[in-house]
Amino acid sequence: MKVRKAIIPAAGLGTRVLPASKSVPKEMLNIVDKPAIQYIVEEAVAAGIEDILIVTNRGKGAIEDHFDHSFELETQLKGNPSKEKLYEDIKACANLANICFVRQKETKGLAHAILCGKSFVGDEPFVVLYGDDVIISEDPVTAQLCRCYEKYGKGVVGVKEVPEELIRLYCTLGVSPIEGEERAMNCSKIIEKPTPEEILSLYAILGRVVMPPEVFGMIEKGLAATPEGKEFYFTDVMSELGAQDRLIAYDFDGKRYDMGNKLGIMKANCEVALDHPEIGEDFKTYLKELVKTF
Repeated sequence: MKVRKAIIPAAGLGTRVLPASKSVPKEMLNIVDKPAIQYIVEEAVAAGIEDILIVTNRGKGAIEDHFDHSFELETQLKGNPSKEKLYEDIKACANLANICFVRQKETKGLAHAILCGKSFVGDEPFVVLYGDDVIISEDPVTAQLCRCYEKYGKGVVGVKEVPEELIRLYCTLGVSPIEGEERAMNCSKIIEKPTPEEILSLYAILGRVVMPPEVFGMIEKGLAATPEGKEFYFTDVMSELGAQDRLIAYDFDGKRYDMGNKLGIMKANCEVALDHPEIGEDFKTYLKELVKTF
């Protein structure tokens, strides 16, 4: 079945980028001239996703406002020849896709946030684009994973290799090659935040997965069995799929930026600015001069 729906969990508190995220949702922190979440939505749209659910929480109304019309602003820009492109860009934000919103009323982690989309997804496969992860690529990573899902009919997790000293911050995957495939691998097991003895490989899930609708029942079962005050990890659901031979790890082509991390935000702004059609060359000249002073 073709993947048409996406969930973007954007309910996190952004504690790693405080105080910037105290009153501004971390998903609205900019990369040059667009908020991070717009890059994520545009990736989904470029991959052919038709319906998008963004899971937010209290204090994140700015995300909804960003993807709505701003009639006063549009009126100011419309008809001004020097502002024509700005007008089109602003207007396009409200027409990117069919975007819906739901609030995660309790902070219970990623699995619970995804469960908030159960009625939205129904009985269709869906993609999850993590709200902290902006991935820049010519071929949208969401499209890469959706093609893999449609080929194999199994859940797909987007992965990259990470340095051994950092794997403990992510998860580790048990993978094995698939004959004739360069990027797709069978995934049999996932361990969240592994100890050195638990490391299965240096592949970690980074920001994009495609799941069958059956995972909602698995999440409900896992949450019900989890003691109060403990988090049930979504990786446990995906690991269960792997144990059933229903999961593919896909080594995607793209550059990922962690927008929940101060250094990731700076890297994203710097590298995207270098390719920006308006400021790229001037910014490159500025950087060349700047590094001479250090």
